[in-house]
Amino acid sequence: MVRVLIVDDSAFMRNALSSMLSSDPEIQVVGLARDGQDGVEKVLQLKPDVVTMDVEMPRLDGLGALKQIMERNPVPVIMVSSLTTDDAKVTLDALDLGAVDFIPKNLTNLSIDIVKIKEILIAKVKEIAKKAHLRRRPVLQRRTEAAPPQMPVRTTGERRISVVAIGSSTGGPKALQEIIPKLPKEFPVPIIIAQHMPATFTGPFAQRLNELSQVTVQEAKDGDVLKPGLVLIAPGGGHMRVQRRRSLETVVSISNAIEDFIYRPSVDALMQSVSECFPGRALGVMLTGMGNDGVNGMRAMKQTGARIFAQNEETCVVYGMPKAVVDAGISDKVLAVEEIAGEMVNSV
Repeated sequence: MVRVLIVDDSAFMRNALSSMLSSDPEIQVVGLARDGQDGVEKVLQLKPDVVTMDVEMPRLDGLGALKQIMERNPVPVIMVSSLTTDDAKVTLDALDLGAVDFIPKNLTNLSIDIVKIKEILIAKVKEIAKKAHLRRRPVLQRRTEAAPPQMPVRTTGERRISVVAIGSSTGGPKALQEIIPKLPKEFPVPIIIAQHMPATFTGPFAQRLNELSQVTVQEAKDGDVLKPGLVLIAPGGGHMRVQRRRSLETVVSISNAIEDFIYRPSVDALMQSVSECFPGRALGVMLTGMGNDGVNGMRAMKQTGARIFAQNEETCVVYGMPKAVVDAGISDKVLAVEEIAGEMVNSV
């Protein structure tokens, strides 16, 4: 049984979240808190397995409560955030402080969104509880202290990898902040990333990652040209693919069309296009995430001769997407998150 504490200043939200979670027989809502201070006290009193935490609250807001919880009784915290740019920045701060993930606060519209959010919330709570993240994770710093890995000296003809494609979901923002800032400025190939994230979050996340990194990080736009040392993050709500122009430039295309993919952006859609555009010359990296999005695309990459890395279970928030790649027998290496940047450098 997963024991959950709900912290929110809205009685409607407390009741809605409680009703959703309690509908699953494996989840027990052990308490409701009306603000951050009440939440901190009930975490100490009730010792829940998982906490859902509103961002904006009186007396003590979500960030303040999160800091105290991580200091006094670390427990997995899922932030409940509205889909605004300002809340996106605060939610990213929360992930830096130790929150494991977030869900959108989009329950005022009593529609099919409720059903989707209910399914996502229950799945995330159960998967995150399995990992039992009961210890505080180190806060990511704005400047990385360790020197980035040195690029091996290679001639152009010796370089087989022409692009690195990364897929991630739950826990991905934290993992990417562990990887991308470690890459040297002269990283010789482009990096393209599909991270499951709302549309209002990908821009602020790309900006934050750019501030932390020596390589250039941007939210991708339709027609952006792939360049060495440029990291392009798929915008939320659309699918990103790569395609070759007649000029021999490789660009990204962004589609908002309804397609047969569960997630937007889809890791599978990106990886399938990489297999077609860079046969045998790509490195695929699968990071932490729930479900199996990306395994079919990476299988197609592997069939062309691509290399595939998967994050190991110990350092994943949720070992779903990497596990699917490992179980499919297509991973060349299974790596701790702190090892991935160095292996990427060695591969290109």
